[in-house]
Amino acid sequence: MRTDGDKGYGAIAERMEELARRQPGFIGVESVRDASGSGITVSYWESLEAIRDWKRNEEHLSAQQKGRDQWYSQYRVRICKVEREYGF
Repeated sequence: MRTDGDKGYGAIAERMEELARRQPGFIGVESVRDASGSGITVSYWESLEAIRDWKRNEEHLSAQQKGRDQWYSQYRVRICKVEREYGF
């Protein structure tokens, strides 16, 4: 859950997406948030190794720390495997 106010969140979120797109193994990202601040961001990666490397990126580590200190009262990370996707 996000805390009140932006406190630089928007700029860092844009930077993290830009940085992730340059990271080997990145496939894509989707994000939605409601008016109360509750939301979800899903990033897609080619492998667990690519996820690990992203998690260890120094600039990303700094943003994660700011997230814990300033932007989120709580959050959850899930690593899942997409077995199939289809749509209409």
